[in-house]
Amino acid sequence: MDSVTLAWYLVLVVGVLVSLAALVYLSHPRGRWGLVARKRLVMGVPWGTLIAVVGVACFYLFVQDGLANPRNPIDIPFRAYSYLYPLGMLTSGFAHSGFGHVTSNLLSTLVFGSLAEYAWSHFPRRRGSASFSSPLSNPFVRIVLWVCAIATVAILTSVFGLGPVIGFSGVVFAFVGFALVRFPIATAVVALSTRIVTQLYNAVLVPELQRTAIETFSRPWWAGVAIQGHALGLLVGVTAGTALLYHRNVRPKPEHVWLAALAFAVDRGLWAIYVPEGSETFRLFRALGMASVFVLAALVASGATATPRELLPSINLSRREAAFGLVLAVLLSISFVAVPLNLYTVEDPATGFDDAEPIQVRDYTVFYAEDVGNQFVPAIPIPGGENVTDGRINASGVIVVSERRNIWWEEVSAARLEANEAATIRIGGLTWNEDLRATRNAWAVAGGNSTHNVRLGPTTAEERPIVFRADPARSDAIVDGRNVSIVPVEDRFEATVYYRGDLIGSTALPADNETATAGGLTFAREERSLFVERDETRVRIAQKPR
Repeated sequence: MDSVTLAWYLVLVVGVLVSLAALVYLSHPRGRWGLVARKRLVMGVPWGTLIAVVGVACFYLFVQDGLANPRNPIDIPFRAYSYLYPLGMLTSGFAHSGFGHVTSNLLSTLVFGSLAEYAWSHFPRRRGSASFSSPLSNPFVRIVLWVCAIATVAILTSVFGLGPVIGFSGVVFAFVGFALVRFPIATAVVALSTRIVTQLYNAVLVPELQRTAIETFSRPWWAGVAIQGHALGLLVGVTAGTALLYHRNVRPKPEHVWLAALAFAVDRGLWAIYVPEGSETFRLFRALGMASVFVLAALVASGATATPRELLPSINLSRREAAFGLVLAVLLSISFVAVPLNLYTVEDPATGFDDAEPIQVRDYTVFYAEDVGNQFVPAIPIPGGENVTDGRINASGVIVVSERRNIWWEEVSAARLEANEAATIRIGGLTWNEDLRATRNAWAVAGGNSTHNVRLGPTTAEERPIVFRADPARSDAIVDGRNVSIVPVEDRFEATVYYRGDLIGSTALPADNETATAGGLTFAREERSLFVERDETRVRIAQKPR
């Protein structure tokens, strides 16, 4: 650790300690904070939440190989693709797609899970009951039940999640829903505190950062969020928390619950309802989403605060029963909307193979293709617009297929590979893994056209085979009546020369600082640029993208 980094850590520690010291001085806690925690938690510690954090972290480190590759874990075999792939359904709620994903969920679990476990309590809350008087009043049994409930919710949000979901966030949202109906203001404050914890973590991880403006590939932040899964988790927590409120005869203030639910839903992007329209094209329904979160806030508030007064005496229906029934109905509706998609089967696993040269690794087939029908994501008719394809959305990029696992998945889009020029694809199972490397080599010709090839193979291979060659790219520039095209051929690129529509010569592109001749033209390579020379004319005909 260098002296500058050490100095920044010192500044951070001093700032945090000064702030905490001021808080202690102003509030005079005198042990009250610990006493409040110990009233509901054994030794004041949320043991069940901590066990869940350790379990998820161990799954990431050891099962997903995050210990060896923290930034790029194995996630393909642990997604919830289909009911016909039970391994994915059982593990996707505990797996994560990357280091930022798992750290974000674990930090949120520590914050929201602790509050939710405090609402649950390790000790019985009903007046007249005592700890250890029955199995359900035993604090250790209640901790075990809490851990079991967490695992159950993780599996439920996978089974009824829409699409190939992955991550513990469904459980995090369930924690929020459970705590929100009991401690709405505290939950809203805790939601803000997670931002503080996240920024503090980032400051510790990278105390000083320098960035330069560059072109990068990025998709809308909301396009990678499982909105339905998050709403499902939230309502699972709300339903369980509301049932507990009824059992304990506790009624929070409706305005507090409504405001906390609305603020959290907006802050965490539950309004971002979207559908995919193509490989990297998405449509966001912002107005529909905002209307939905307002309705959601009203639904949560009505369920949590309804009174036992009669609503329809003729059928002996109380306000509480009606409100709880409505919450439960919405929960079931959101859950079962995912069932048809999760019954999906790969209709034609060989789709895209025709023009591709696939790589076979055990039961996986990995290939690169462009503009093939996506066998997983169907096109969704949208009022006021048309989908990219009729019946199927197009897929372009590195595609992973496993008929045994019922997987057809675009792992790396063509746009992402074009931006990054290379990508690692990690495949495997519970006890094995193997890494493949995809690289894209391209030439852009004068006039805006481009062509490329893609290599794909094991990371350990000295030279990976070319598995895809794009169409030739013809330059708009004309030199002495001749025009030039760049053509991917076998394991190289060639320049072909045409005169009045006839091919008059071709040559492999020269190496850096070398030349080649074809069709009366001389081709000169200078680093990323390719020039054409004839007599005293010299034109840059093509360039490798940076």
